[in-house]
Amino acid sequence: MRNLDNGGVGRSTHVLPARPSQMGRPTDAHGRRGAYRPGMASTSLPVLAGIASTVIFAASALPMLVKARRTRDLTSYSRGNIMLSNVGNAVHSIYVFSMPVGPLWLLHTFYLASSALMLIWSVRYTAERGKTSGSQRLHVER
Repeated sequence: MRNLDNGGVGRSTHVLPARPSQMGRPTDAHGRRGAYRPGMASTSLPVLAGIASTVIFAASALPMLVKARRTRDLTSYSRGNIMLSNVGNAVHSIYVFSMPVGPLWLLHTFYLASSALMLIWSVRYTAERGKTSGSQRLHVER
């Protein structure tokens, strides 16, 4: 494409495309292509923040899971809330797993597993508690 302001005479204002071998390759901070080397991963601040938040969130939920498993008492948790949490996590999975693999995948997988465990334990331990309280009632009435 020629610069038409001077009648088509003069320097071309058209920017040549990158070489086909470089098209689609990432650039460095200065816009240079080819700075990326496969296998030479650099950890950026957002990735580090994602890793740190994943560890913090998982560590904050672990005591709840350990106590629920140890005591088998989930009466303080709303079954409706646990069910909605599972539904929300399932729907959110469509978004999360469409993204590149990273700390968010790990965090979301932990959320999926922990909310599923809470629901399973809630159903199981409530059923066990119902059987136990029924047999205790019969024993006390005799």
